[in-house]
Amino acid sequence: MESTETAHEHPGGQAMAGDEAGHEESHAHPRYMLVWLWLALLTVAEVAIVWFAFLPRVWIVVMLLFMAVWKALLVALYFMHLRFEPRRVALLAASPLPLAVLLILAVMMEYR
Repeated sequence: MESTETAHEHPGGQAMAGDEAGHEESHAHPRYMLVWLWLALLTVAEVAIVWFAFLPRVWIVVMLLFMAVWKALLVALYFMHLRFEPRRVALLAASPLPLAVLLILAVMMEYR
């Protein structure tokens, strides 16, 4: 009987079993607590910006959007492990971002 496992070609020319093919390269584990700390600090900064609103409204919205994107990138890169994926997966995950930017700009223009 033949094995149902598929063999994949390793870049070095070696054939690999099915389970090993997806885990060719090892990487260091991210520092989840450090990422969590950054997320918590950004959340505190967002709340502080809203409570101590001494800046013009446009600046507040821009700063909040910047921090929201920063937090989303941290979550996607570390907790969703996109930082360790091939470049094509990261491009696939980032492909809807231009539409999100257009939608945000459209909403901002509506409430001017």
